[in-house]
Amino acid sequence: MPRRLEALVVGKVIGEVVDFFEPSVKLRVEYPGREVSNGCEMKTPGLLEAPLVQIVLQDNNKDTLYTLIMTDPDAPSPSEPYMREWLHWIVTDIPAGADASYGREIIAYEAPKPTIGIHRYVFVGYQQTAPMAVMPPSNRNNFSTRDFAAVYRLGLPVAAVYFNAQKITAGRGRRSS
Repeated sequence: MPRRLEALVVGKVIGEVVDFFEPSVKLRVEYPGREVSNGCEMKTPGLLEAPLVQIVLQDNNKDTLYTLIMTDPDAPSPSEPYMREWLHWIVTDIPAGADASYGREIIAYEAPKPTIGIHRYVFVGYQQTAPMAVMPPSNRNNFSTRDFAAVYRLGLPVAAVYFNAQKITAGRGRRSS
């Protein structure tokens, strides 16, 4: 099993969010000053703006379009994820080799704001067969990446990456007398 997939299995992204798949492209996800790698820890203050997400081709099929979905499968808490999956972002019609800003944003980016525990934030890429007409979901809670892919006939993912984040608590300052 490729290392990228192994991390997705260990992190339960494969299983809880998507089914097993064979990656055919790479998602390069970059927040200011840091590229996301599977299971890395990210600090929420650096996640306020949408990241640069690029579809990195492993073949020469430059005429293909892609869909990007970002969710939190641990909402509102990892021990009780009754709002699983919380939808953070959907972009469709991303040209191969381009970044998500060249696609069509269906749901605007919402920055991660974990309240309890360590949350996984998952980016999943799908290859499209044609430009898509997508109805935006009415709610961000209880979104299903699998159901979305089934409704829009996207098949299995072609790439995925995730990071972990938790609420940053204010440090206790010492009072001097």
